[in-house]
Amino acid sequence: MPAHSQIHLDRLSAQLRTKRGKRGLREVAEEIGDISASTLSRIEQGNVPDVATFMRICNWLGVDSSEFVPDAATQKNKNASREKEVNVPHVIEAHLRADRVLPPATIDALSEMIRVAYKAASEGKLGAVKK
Repeated sequence: MPAHSQIHLDRLSAQLRTKRGKRGLREVAEEIGDISASTLSRIEQGNVPDVATFMRICNWLGVDSSEFVPDAATQKNKNASREKEVNVPHVIEAHLRADRVLPPATIDALSEMIRVAYKAASEGKLGAVKK
């Protein structure tokens, strides 16, 4: 596995916590396969996983492993090709969960508000902003 400086551990752990939601570590570890709940907990806390575990988690998250590698060229190309596939509310929630200051209940509330507002906007249910 790359050294800490070569992988966005905060992004990995935030996306892992976001997708796991309120489900238990054991349930998710079993769903991912060949990973223990304690290993999953350590990764959520920012510890570096081994390569096989990292790849299993990326597969479970449905993202390419390069998502967590801070290579500007790779990120730029990936972002350009996947621009339409980005789930914006999910990305925002992952960033909120990476913030160690906000309480989980606040993150849940903000995430829900963002999902509702984003859905309404994408369905054209929000009027134009007047200045």
